[in-house]
This record gives sequence, C-alpha cells and structure tokens, in this order.
Amino acid sequence: MHPEGRLYSRVWTPAPTGRPLPDAPIIMLHDSLGSVELWRDFPAALSLATGRRVVAYDRLGFGLSSPRHGPLPLDFIAAEARHDFALVRQQLGIGPFIAFGHSVGGGMAVNCAAEFAADCEALITIAAQAFPEDRTLEGIRVAKEQFKDVRQVERLGKYHGDKARWVLDAWTETWLSPAFATWSLAPVLPRVSCPLLAIHGLHDEYGSTRHPELIGELSRSSRVQVEIMEDSRHMPHREQPEAVIGLVRGFLERG
Repeated sequence: MHPEGRLYSRVWTPAPTGRPLPDAPIIMLHDSLGSVELWRDFPAALSLATGRRVVAYDRLGFGLSSPRHGPLPLDFIAAEARHDFALVRQQLGIGPFIAFGHSVGGGMAVNCAAEFAADCEALITIAAQAFPEDRTLEGIRVAKEQFKDVRQVERLGKYHGDKARWVLDAWTETWLSPAFATWSLAPVLPRVSCPLLAIHGLHDEYGSTRHPELIGELSRSSRVQVEIMEDSRHMPHREQPEAVIGLVRGFLERG
C-alpha cells in the first residue's frame, strides 16, 4: 500500500533450473506515458534470458495504481527513488537489486542507484534523458500537438483509464515548464558507483546521444558501457528487443 492509495506491481520469475536465483532482481521503471502493461512481453523475455526475477510497477497516477492529484513536483524524478521505489522494495522484501529504467524512468533508475548505492548491483538505462535538451522539448511539443486528437488520448486510456489526461499533462506540462529547465542528472551521477549500461537509439526523437555519453562520463561507475543502437529511436526495447536483451544479458554476465 501507498500513503495515497495503492501501487500495482508485477513479478516475473524464470522457470526453475535447479540452481538458486540470483539475489538481485531487475526492477523496471517506466517512461512518462508508460505502465506495467506497456512493457508488453519484454519483462518476461528479460527474465528468461537473464535467469533473474524481474519486477515492474506502475508509479502513482499511472496504469493500475491509484490516481495522483495535482501537478508533479519539480523534484519528482529524485523523489520517486526516495519514496515510492523504496516502498516497493520494502513491501516486496527486496534487498540487492538492479535498477532498470526507460526514458524518464532511466533518470529515476540513476537516482535509485545513487540513493541506495550499497544495494544496487548494476544500473541499466534505455533512452534516458540527463537534462531538458532542445530536442527533448521539441519532441514533447510535437507529441502534445498530436494528443489534441482525442483518439490518441483514448488509446492512452486503454492503459491508464480515466487517469489518461493526468498522465499526459504530467508529462508535457512538467517538462515544458520554464521552472524545470534547470533539472539535470549531473549532481546525482557522481554518486553512482555500480556497473552501468546506457543504451540509446541514434535517432531518438527525445534526446541526442549526448545523454548516454553524459551518464557514462559523470558517473563514478566501476564499469561503464555505452551502446548506441543505429537503427533505433526512443523505444529500443520495443524496436529491437532481442538486441537489447542480448546487451543486457552480456552486461550482467560479465559481472
């Protein structure tokens, strides 16, 4: 349970092999319009390939979790790590973990790795933003215009129900607010010390390759791997799932 309601989570467990499961599950943090269901079959495939439990949850206000009221606070990315992510770990009895995040969820995963450095065994980001780049904001403006078509909002409602409009506004109005312009992962990344894999699509409409480069450069990770996928945009795990899973599996197998 959550002080403001309920957080929905789901766990995928690989088929028994006779060997004990690794202690650290992969905890997935979704993007600005995402949810557990929008990960589709990726978590199950990731669990099977890595031999690890995979946990995903809907942030408050998203998917099957309880509604959230009012605008997001400007520190919502860091706050997710300190509060709701910590609550999910506590309620599911998770100690060591691997932080895995897509888009804004990647920024949250960075904060999780920094906030709980002693327990975070690895950090994996996909299409994460490190700051509000011009390309990021232009991509959001384009999407906001597209969502003036009510059919687009109705499609969002398939996953978020009557919270769909809040989900959309929480994304566009927060990122496009002048008050959010100074947000950056730069102060947080030096606190990240675990192995780090940053995956990014070369043609990502919400951010250039400067984002994964900065994530790699500014962290103090013991091992950094930056992968630029040439034929991908903002959803590498959906556009090239086998390639992404191969990168993640290889990265984790190398310890």
